[in-house]
Amino acid sequence: MRMQGVKVGALALVAAAVLAACGGSDGFPTLTGDKPLVIGHRGAAGYLPDHTLEGYKKAIELGADFIEPDLVATKDGVLVARHEPNITGTTDVSQRAEFAGRKTKKTVDGVVEEGWFVSDFTLAELKTLRAIQPLAERDQSYNGKFQIPTFEEVLDLAKSESVRVGRTIGVYPETKHPTYHVNQGLKLEDRLLAILAKYGYTSKSSPVIVQSFEVSNLKYLRTKTQVRLVQLVDADDVNPDGSISLVAPYDKPYDFAVAGDSRTFASLLTSSGLKEVKTYADGIGPWKPYLIPSKLVDENKDGKPDDLNGDGKIDERDRVMMPATDVLKNAHAAGLFVHPYTFRSEARRLASNFKGDPKAEYRLFYDLGVDGVFADFPDHAKAARDN
Repeated sequence: MRMQGVKVGALALVAAAVLAACGGSDGFPTLTGDKPLVIGHRGAAGYLPDHTLEGYKKAIELGADFIEPDLVATKDGVLVARHEPNITGTTDVSQRAEFAGRKTKKTVDGVVEEGWFVSDFTLAELKTLRAIQPLAERDQSYNGKFQIPTFEEVLDLAKSESVRVGRTIGVYPETKHPTYHVNQGLKLEDRLLAILAKYGYTSKSSPVIVQSFEVSNLKYLRTKTQVRLVQLVDADDVNPDGSISLVAPYDKPYDFAVAGDSRTFASLLTSSGLKEVKTYADGIGPWKPYLIPSKLVDENKDGKPDDLNGDGKIDERDRVMMPATDVLKNAHAAGLFVHPYTFRSEARRLASNFKGDPKAEYRLFYDLGVDGVFADFPDHAKAARDN
């Protein structure tokens, strides 16, 4: 998934009322009353390069209940874990002279990108590459050390780690850019279904949840499997006033754009939109500002946002959390669980209310009633939940 004040007392009262109504056994106002899931976003992305077996294992060691592989397809049709079809920023491919001629341009969700693409590499070729940390602010010392795993290798890891740690580790794959893959002759869904069937994962009780930003592929999957499905909900940005910015290609599911459907991602989160989502999915994965937005402030009324922490720049630390929207309440009313993304622990990614403490952000969303969180630092998510 892409990167990126409420009154806590009032929220706690709301949470208590919801909990009393649902009789939650763990003391959380989730859809079922169970503890919210900790989902290791791309593994343990805050510590190790994204989408590596080592990163997934780290996430499990840090307490993740699920690990999340983004799935793309190789030239020979193998599902592998990479954040995007374009692997320029997540592997050392640009440093490999033998693949210099593979650099090209492709259109992904209507946007022309330049780089190296998984669909131009066989699995054997891809296995010669090594993962790198895509965010410069994070530890770069593991660059070049870890291979790109296949989806089956991720499933095998989850199974073996479940035995080792004595608890079931779930896998939460995302089908990345389904329309792009169809245009490459590499439809993801049937390949995914075949692998899930091989592992016996075909029911709602299976330790797997499949997610996508597009809609038609989820509807197709619903006709073929009963594993849990999640509709992801994106946006372009958050405006200074806290409203959601919807600019292409992050304004709507790309299959909507291709079909000429005027609905946006925000349309999916209306009461009627959520009811429709429930006809083909079990949950939603919204970008977290859809649930609790934040805004910049201008106390001086000079037309410029205030630098709340006085560091000379404007970022998340200068934003103030706002009251929660009705999205979670309406989703739960429709019978949908809610797993927002992405929670990151760096101080510059935390609103002023949290005073640099990532656990404070988690607690706010747990009090609201989210059913799980996509976390780059699973240990922080677990600590905030369990303590």
